[in-house]
Formats: sequence, C-alpha cells, structure tokens
Amino acid sequence: MKERVLTTKRNGMAVLLLSLLIYAAAIAGTILGSLMVEKGKNPVLMIISIIILSTAWLLWPGLKVLKPQEALVLTLFGKYVGTLKEPGFYFVNPFCSAVNPAAKTKLNQSGDVKTKKSAEGVDLDIATKKLSLKIMTLNNNRQKINDCLGNPVEIGIAVTWRITNTAKAVFNVDNYKEFLSLQCDSALRNIVRIYPYDVAPNVDTTGDGIADEGSLRGSSEVVAQRIKEEIQNKVDDAGIEIIEARITYLAYAPEIAATMLQRQQASAIIDARKMIVDGAVGMVEMALERLSENEIVELDEERKAAMVSNLLVVLCGNHDAQPVVNSGSLY
Repeated sequence: MKERVLTTKRNGMAVLLLSLLIYAAAIAGTILGSLMVEKGKNPVLMIISIIILSTAWLLWPGLKVLKPQEALVLTLFGKYVGTLKEPGFYFVNPFCSAVNPAAKTKLNQSGDVKTKKSAEGVDLDIATKKLSLKIMTLNNNRQKINDCLGNPVEIGIAVTWRITNTAKAVFNVDNYKEFLSLQCDSALRNIVRIYPYDVAPNVDTTGDGIADEGSLRGSSEVVAQRIKEEIQNKVDDAGIEIIEARITYLAYAPEIAATMLQRQQASAIIDARKMIVDGAVGMVEMALERLSENEIVELDEERKAAMVSNLLVVLCGNHDAQPVVNSGSLY
C-alpha cells in the first residue's frame, strides 16, 4: 500500500483561538438574547447562540499535536486519507479518526506503551494512536532451538528497527508489533538450525556443499547478519526496516549443559596432553642427541629405552617426580 503524506497547514492554533472566540461570542449572545426575551422580543438570538454553544466543540476533535519522530495515520469513514509526519499543531477534518492497531500491544522493547495505576489501584492506559518513527529495540524472549547437530541451544536476540511506511504498517498487517515479534522468532529458528553451537567437522553452514568452520559461538557476527536479512525479507510488506540484529544470549540448554561442559573440559585436557607429550618427546630427542654428540656417555638401546621412559615420566607427570639415586650398576 502506498503511503500518502499530508502537507496540511499547521492551522491548529488559529482554529483553537477561533473556537474560543466563537464560544465567547455565543455566551455573550445567549446572555443578551435572554435579556431580550425577558423584554418580550424575538428569541432568535438566544436560540442561535445556544446552538453554537452546543456544536462549536465539534472543531476540537480535529486538533492534532505531533512531536518530532511521530506520525498519525488518518481515515475518514473507513477510507485512508493520509499520514501526518511533520511536528506541529494541526487542524484536520474533525470526522477523521486515527488508526494504530498496535497501540495497546506491549512487548519487551523500548518505546512501548506502559500503564499507570490510580490511587484506587486501577490501571490507567496511556496508549496513543500515534505511530513512533524512532529507532526502537525489540528484545525477544530466549528461544530453545536445536542446532544442526540436534543439540538444544538457548539463544536470544535484540533487533533494532523502525517504521518506514506507516500505511503498510497499519493496513497490511493486523498488528505490526506482534507480526515483527513472530517473524523474529521464525527467522531465528531458521538460521540457528543451520549452524552447530561449536565448530564441528563435515558441517556446511553456507550451502555451497563444502564443509566449513562456521558456528554459533565462533561466527556470531555472520549469524547475526543472516538473521537480520531473514527478518528483513519477512517484514518488508509491513513497512518496517531492520537496522541491526545482535545475539544477546547463547548457551546450551540446561539439560545438556553439564554434559557439554565435561566434553569441552575433556577436549581441553586432551589438547593440553598432546602439547605436553610433543614437548616432552622433543626434549628427550634433544637430550639423546646432545649426549651422543658430546660423547658424554655411550648408551645401548636398552639403556636409551630406560632413559626415555624415565624422562617421559618426569616431563609428562601431573606431580613432581621423586628422584631415586642409584649408586651402583644398572644391572
């Protein structure tokens, strides 16, 4: 639907002052007419003044005040008239009505409507029919989603968005806030299912048929960009622009978190052991080469094996070695 921006002159203050002058004149006319009736004269002036007093207020519903970055979508008897976007004090057709189907919708986001409580504890709704054109942030609830390996993952995103087409936002979807929230959930699920939580072998996350190292934990920027593009494709018809999408929370689901932590710890221990063994083997090799080059001692294969065994035990052990002094022969 095409947006129609109204360029109505800001005549609100002039109409307000005019209506007050009309009321003042009508009150004076009523008083003067009543005096004339008491003297037996024609009551036409009083009747006209009373009619004006009863109908002049119809001008006031046409007074509209807009602040910066606000918009008002107007309809007249069900027909879209246009949108007011510029800040100012306007006067429009008093029979025009403002439309905002998401006025009372409350989401976990900035700029949403709030409620105040009166002294009696009753909620006083302060929802407005005006649309905010400001940049807002939607912080959707955390979702539990299975990654490409089937592991349940909890993930949350924050989406920065704004309205660019007020007509589409109001008329193309039933409630643009709920529509955006649902599309964020759907896009999040579609993208997360492509990636593993951590780097895994033989996983293609780009769709080119070649295994890569993409993961939710290591490729958060790429994942966030793909989520943003997915959401944007879905909300174009609602007149919404997605400025940015960011991952705010990422963790394994509680039911497997402990197991996956043990797996990560085991992987870290194995990597550390490999490094220790590689270093120990290099040190043993260097020691044997130095002893042979400097002809400090000649060792047969059996004594070399014993020396290698002792050095590996000392270098790879978890605790400090307890030396044993041998004052005799090895045999």
